[in-house]
Amino acid sequence: MSAKKLLALDVGTQSARAIVFDEHGHLLARQQVAIEPYVSPQPGWAEQDPEIYWKALTQACRGLWTEGDVKPADIAGVALTTQRATMICLDADGRVLRPATVWLDQRRCTAPPDLGPMWRGLFAVAGAGPLVAHLQAEAEANWFAQHQPQMWKQTAKYLFLSGFLVHRLVGEYVDSAGSQVGYVPFDYKRLEWAAPSDFKWNAVAVRREQLPRLVPPGGLLGALTPKAAEALGLPAGLKLIAAAADKACEVLGCGATEADVAQLSFGTTATVNTTQVKYVEVQRMLPAYPAAIPNAWNTEIQIYRGFWMVSWFKREFAHREVALAREKGVAVESLFDELVREIPAGSMGLTLQPYWSPGVRDPGPEAKGSIIGFGDVHTRAHLYRAILEGLVYGLRAGAEQIERKTGRRMRRIVVGGGGSQSDAAMQITADVFGLAAERPEVYETSALGAAMNLAMGLGLHADYPTAVRAMTRTGRRFEVDAAAHRTYDALYREVYREIYPRLRLLYRRIRRITGYPA
Repeated sequence: MSAKKLLALDVGTQSARAIVFDEHGHLLARQQVAIEPYVSPQPGWAEQDPEIYWKALTQACRGLWTEGDVKPADIAGVALTTQRATMICLDADGRVLRPATVWLDQRRCTAPPDLGPMWRGLFAVAGAGPLVAHLQAEAEANWFAQHQPQMWKQTAKYLFLSGFLVHRLVGEYVDSAGSQVGYVPFDYKRLEWAAPSDFKWNAVAVRREQLPRLVPPGGLLGALTPKAAEALGLPAGLKLIAAAADKACEVLGCGATEADVAQLSFGTTATVNTTQVKYVEVQRMLPAYPAAIPNAWNTEIQIYRGFWMVSWFKREFAHREVALAREKGVAVESLFDELVREIPAGSMGLTLQPYWSPGVRDPGPEAKGSIIGFGDVHTRAHLYRAILEGLVYGLRAGAEQIERKTGRRMRRIVVGGGGSQSDAAMQITADVFGLAAERPEVYETSALGAAMNLAMGLGLHADYPTAVRAMTRTGRRFEVDAAAHRTYDALYREVYREIYPRLRLLYRRIRRITGYPA
């Protein structure tokens, strides 16, 4: 009997992908359609027409069948994973009321709902007032209620991009509990909508009836409607199985399902995650996110501007490499690896702290990035290596936070995301952490994680540990260079860890004087 063929639909910030795997995790076919990440009608806004996502998804899916390697009739089921925190408003007839707010959107609510004297008093005593104020300012629903009140009154359904696409696929308002990462009244500990008495209903202008029914990862979301099946080129009635948000699926697709395995994501936002079977908040009152495994959580620490900094370097400092890459027909990032090959570990003391965007607690709202240690020996190549080193220093700091909270030392590192394709970044990771860094065999780890949820939902594996053993494999291990690790360990402990505490007061003064960040 031939292996089952599993279709994973992965809608990210810059593209939609339709990828077919077998039940052993082998990638059989792949189609990708580029998406304009967002449009900005005003500075700081990030919006997109939701139809763009749907059209790209259907185009990618139909592209699979033109290749001929996999036929629609071969597909045993479908799973969907998407970018997180992109929000869509629908009216009572399911019509889109306004463009989606993409997760990169920076607008803030300045007149949020009143919490009431009881909640204000409790949060003041707990010292959580600033954190709750941040939640209320960031919540897209509060901005809609403040600035587009008529539209918000017409909003019958308020959905993540995942919920919007699931509705298009199965005709029901249902979504995965593993996709609920954003500013909505979700109880992260219980993995369901908040109880009626939860303060989140006071903090965020969302009504329970606006939200979809939730299904755990691996559960049945529904069956493809005839209309959706025709758009995708698939048989009607095919099962849609719940996966999770893209970061959670990436953790699962990397096989990082044990508490002492760190999964690093080298994406636009760089993250370090572990998977825990007990709910734990690494930073007080900042939740652990739903994992792609039912009744499990990811302890995620973020560097918001992560490998965006590589794009920043490319735009600001790498015009020569961009032109050369275009001439050679190669990715410019491959030339960056050559650029840093002769630069020693530690970049001759050039040390970068990657706080290019303000944080919530550590770093706080005053945070700024910094680069110290410049000398006349330093070149663009040193700067690029310092960017990679600074990002990995930040992820090591996050991993150590998780270790302190869970009491478990990391014994293994697996790296996913676009930046993981850089050999230089992988070697730096191994050397900074002092642990071998593993690159998965399959690059499309988010889609693979969704396919693993699908395999579980179809009963193809007995449990998630079995699915991980069957469907994930290491592609390459980068071993630790002992001399480089000694250099990095000293710079990390004696320099990097000291930068933010010593500069925090100056960052606050800069913020007071200039008003930036707001």
